[in-house]
Amino acid sequence: MAERERSIHEMLKDAPSLNDSCGSVHTGTEGGSMVIGSASSHSIVMGGGVGIGGGGGPFSPPNSLPLRNHSAPTTPMSPTSPSPSGNGILSPTDSGSLIRTSASKIDSLKNWSISTYKCTRQIMLEKLGKSQRTVDSELEAQIEQLRETQRKYLSILRLTRAFSSHFQHVVVTQHALADSFADLAQKNPELQKEFTCNSETQRNLTKNGELLLNALNFFISSVNTLCNKTIDDTLLTIRQYETARIEFDAYRMDLENAKPEMTPSAAALEETQRSYAQHKEQYEKLRSDVAVKMQFLDENRIKVMHKQLILLHNAIAAYFSGNAMALESTLKQFNIKLKSPNAGTGSWLEQ
Repeated sequence: MAERERSIHEMLKDAPSLNDSCGSVHTGTEGGSMVIGSASSHSIVMGGGVGIGGGGGPFSPPNSLPLRNHSAPTTPMSPTSPSPSGNGILSPTDSGSLIRTSASKIDSLKNWSISTYKCTRQIMLEKLGKSQRTVDSELEAQIEQLRETQRKYLSILRLTRAFSSHFQHVVVTQHALADSFADLAQKNPELQKEFTCNSETQRNLTKNGELLLNALNFFISSVNTLCNKTIDDTLLTIRQYETARIEFDAYRMDLENAKPEMTPSAAALEETQRSYAQHKEQYEKLRSDVAVKMQFLDENRIKVMHKQLILLHNAIAAYFSGNAMALESTLKQFNIKLKSPNAGTGSWLEQ
């Protein structure tokens, strides 16, 4: 026993100090190993890990500890957001960028609010008769005429669609009637001739009716494009022109109300004149755009309606007069695809 204690004391003298062992654990480095034990059966291993072994075999725990990096940020940082310094305070450059962005948004909101207020005030004063509005009599008369034309064309479009829908039901009924006559002709030999004659008549009417439906659908498609696309595009420019006119009148009234006795500052007066000139230029530009668009629209409208009205007249006249050849030639003249009268829906491969 005395020899064992003496050997242990000698080994402890050769072991590293406690401070060195703690440093190796905190830094995660593997230090030197120290074996404590006797020649009989005990051994203690110290260093990167501690091992205690007996007669049955050594026990070896992991020789390193998972260490957490406390310097890593706990929340993700946006690549575009200003990065705070180590003490959580934005740098002067980042704070300046943030202030400029906020100031730009505030200025945009301020300008929008002022413009909206002035336009609303101008509209109310015009309705109350306390402000004079800029009037272009010739252009406004053309605009009103265009809106009236669109209303009438939309009425024609609605009635033509109703006529096409009702006529399609007539054609479907005639086709079913032709099939019924043909079936009865096979089952009634004594009336076969009469049933067959009526069946052929209904089939011819069905064929011509489908041709007329093609002409009606072409007319409806063209008028719909004219009303809901071409005219609407011009009306959109007209709405922009009317908004620019209100803004121009609002800033014009501000300039007129800048009376000499109020002695406005030179900077404020210059800003008012600059805003007035800017809105005047925009108003005149949109007025010119509206005049040009309405001129081209009028030429296009006359050309389209001339073609469509001739088509509708010739197709309806040929159908109700029983002139099938004239009806087919009318559709070919306007490059309308002819449908087979009794053609059913094709297979999904053909579609």
